[in-house]
Amino acid sequence: MWFALGGLALLCLTPVVASLTGTPYLVNLVTRFAIYGLAAVSLDLVLGYGALVSFGHAMFFGLGGYVVAIIAFHAKQGSPLFGWGDSQQAFIAWPLALACCALLGLATGYLALRTRGVQFIMITLAFGQMVYFVLMSLQIYGGDDGLMMPQRNPLPGLDLKHPATFYYVCLALLAAWTFLCIRLVNSRFGLVLQGLRQSERRSVNLGVAPTPHRLIAFVLSATGTGLAGILWANFAGLVTPDMASWTKSGEFMAIVILGGVGTLLGPIAGAAVFLGLEQTLSAWTEHWMIVMGPLLVLVVLAGRNGLFGGWLRAGHD
Repeated sequence: MWFALGGLALLCLTPVVASLTGTPYLVNLVTRFAIYGLAAVSLDLVLGYGALVSFGHAMFFGLGGYVVAIIAFHAKQGSPLFGWGDSQQAFIAWPLALACCALLGLATGYLALRTRGVQFIMITLAFGQMVYFVLMSLQIYGGDDGLMMPQRNPLPGLDLKHPATFYYVCLALLAAWTFLCIRLVNSRFGLVLQGLRQSERRSVNLGVAPTPHRLIAFVLSATGTGLAGILWANFAGLVTPDMASWTKSGEFMAIVILGGVGTLLGPIAGAAVFLGLEQTLSAWTEHWMIVMGPLLVLVVLAGRNGLFGGWLRAGHD
């Protein structure tokens, strides 16, 4: 709790620090970190607590971004969604995008949860690649070049065009989603989910139905990752099929492993470390992945709990 509150307080001061030090780019960097942290927390919900290794979670990230970008595209063309003049409003576009991600998560989870282990990984990867190639084939929406988002979704009472305002919106959503996930994993539902991770046979003998619990967790995880995609589309002003690629899923998984699987707070810190290393190494060399790869391998070899997992678990105990 103290780790979370201290980190949240420091993050709230980011725009102030950026203004005092004359480094406005710092706000954009930490905004990106908050968005990736949101996606990582969502993935950790199924990876760390449900023991479900999803290698296609980026499809929800891409779908969430594309839905809001497509709505903005039609609004600009003078043909708003369903004829609604205010379809680009965040209160309309964002819930619609989340509903699409939840439905895709329901369909994917329903089929993938019929399998286990490598088969589950391959099915989620296959669905992810299907979404990726569908987005590539949408020539009206830019095809492989992607789709520009002319402006951020309006949110009543807030000017999201201002970087600091948009950053605080991202930070508030990250904090709220993380708090919700923490309450969830400590609830009866979360304990059942963790019991299934430890021993499915024992849980079944106690009267637990594995598939419904795992499916609900998978849909919630898909929705959270879709929310991260929505924020990314608004932040970058551009969506591309690469948002749904398997390499993006690998990035999210690397962030979770780096921060600590099954901790929820660890992946947020892992996002900061991963993006910080990416920013530093890419400024040093264009072949920064050659350095990043061995560093990730060293972290995995040094400990199963990542950089922060062991410390967070010890503090919890």
